[in-house]
Amino acid sequence: MMVQLGPFGIGLLMFLENVFPPIPSELIMPLAGYLATQGDMNILTVIAAGTVGSLLGTLPWYYLGRRLGHEGVRRLARTHGRWLTMSPSDVDAASDRFKRHGNSSVLLGRLIPTVRTLISVPAGVSNMALGQFLVFSSIGTLLWTAALAFAGFLLGQAYSVIQDYVDPISTAVLVILVGVYIFRVATFKEEPE
Repeated sequence: MMVQLGPFGIGLLMFLENVFPPIPSELIMPLAGYLATQGDMNILTVIAAGTVGSLLGTLPWYYLGRRLGHEGVRRLARTHGRWLTMSPSDVDAASDRFKRHGNSSVLLGRLIPTVRTLISVPAGVSNMALGQFLVFSSIGTLLWTAALAFAGFLLGQAYSVIQDYVDPISTAVLVILVGVYIFRVATFKEEPE
């Protein structure tokens, strides 16, 4: 997709990575950086495309949080908490933390896998101004996509060798994440009404 669609393909994949968190940016951006060594794209174009796609992918989650609001997310946690592995008190605690550290939560959250996507929901729930959300998301996203793209760019021709190691590691990480989720679902404690 990146080869055929160029920067648009990178942006599209990074958009999808944010909308569907299991798609890993840790594979998309280094590969895009590697492709920049082939002369098809400039590394700055790769970083810009990844950043814009990623930012656009945060907006559906931000607006979902904004639409549901604090009480809506609490109701969702009460109804489907086991499958979300989140209780209403978890929602309250996350909301309190976000109120204390909103800007830094968004900026730093954009640098942490999985949290990168999910940090958009509490930003929306807390009615963080869209402009403010986009500024702090942009900084964190730019740092993340640039680091990954430069890693692929610096690996250059060695990328195909590294890929032999990355594939089993990424599979192991996915298996561990699924295992942790299953464990959390199985051990989830319902809160009294």
